[in-house]
Amino acid sequence: MSDHKVSRTALGAAYLRAAHQLLDAQPLILDDPVVVSLLGPAALQRINDTTDQYRTAEMLALRAHVVLRSRFAEDRLAAAVLRGIKQYIILGAGFDTFALRQPPWARVLKILEVDQPGTQAMKRSHLAAADLLMPENAGFASIDLEHESLRDGLLRYHVLMDEPTFFSWLGVTMYLQEDAIHAVLRSVATFPAGSEMVLTFAPSPDDSPSSVARRVASIGEPWVSYFEPEALEAGLRSAGFSRVEFLSPAEAEARYFRQRPADLPVPKRTNILTAVL
Repeated sequence: MSDHKVSRTALGAAYLRAAHQLLDAQPLILDDPVVVSLLGPAALQRINDTTDQYRTAEMLALRAHVVLRSRFAEDRLAAAVLRGIKQYIILGAGFDTFALRQPPWARVLKILEVDQPGTQAMKRSHLAAADLLMPENAGFASIDLEHESLRDGLLRYHVLMDEPTFFSWLGVTMYLQEDAIHAVLRSVATFPAGSEMVLTFAPSPDDSPSSVARRVASIGEPWVSYFEPEALEAGLRSAGFSRVEFLSPAEAEARYFRQRPADLPVPKRTNILTAVL
């Protein structure tokens, strides 16, 4: 993807988080009212005008995944802060809003949103239009993970490389070649013990690409990397991670879906994990 191109899938994920706020039952899996303000009145109108499209089986499943992955990452981040982590790096941040709605426990963090310039420029324009200001403990870093070492990029932005750090990498790996993915994992693994990463991946398709994969390919952002969980775990351990845990559908149901109305489907496949150094 060109540095100047805006990721349409990143924007689409933000629309899904906004739809969760507007269309789904309480209690929400991810409480993110800021994303509605960030996207603006036209997006709100668009969602309200196309509610039938957001209630198809495919869109419900995709929305459930998008809000689940953010909620799980933020829950893991909260636990990491309790054990002393003070740096949070969001890889492929897109239109993430955690920095804008951070709870009191997150004020100790230095938050860095990593993405390509085109997507960050659009996010900045949305922030300005919505009269939203990034907090003092948050900033942007333009790093192209396919053409630059993550470690070199982070050094350019004065990240403390000897500080245990929490990384989230959501909805990105499927768009990168495997060598770039493993290079990122190796860069993260240079951080001190206790650092943690939550990431998502596309499981290998059973027969043909999923409807989601076909949809994103049609807008010029094809999935290029798939993983079997066992192979991905082996890659993480080879990079230096000591503990790898996958969020199973059963655990996701128990933790995030069981105590709310059944308007969103529980994911059927494992595609979210946490890895600790």
